[in-house]
Amino acid sequence: MRIEWTTAKGTRVDGGAFRLTIHSAISGRPLMEAVEQRGVGTGTAFVHEDPRVFYAVVDSADLEWSFTLQEAVLVERKRR
Repeated sequence: MRIEWTTAKGTRVDGGAFRLTIHSAISGRPLMEAVEQRGVGTGTAFVHEDPRVFYAVVDSADLEWSFTLQEAVLVERKRR
């Protein structure tokens, strides 16, 4: 899956912090840290995980942030 993220308007001297973690929706345990950013920035993270139900958790301080998560769907086309 692909995560596109942006942080903006850091107000602290060190620029603030943004961390996005993917968690299992079944157990609640963290599966992986997808993004860790200090200060203003933008980027794309690629996460390779087995198919499962999950949710994202954001820990942030003194930043405005946004992210989109896109999951690939594999389609097989049969020839006639």
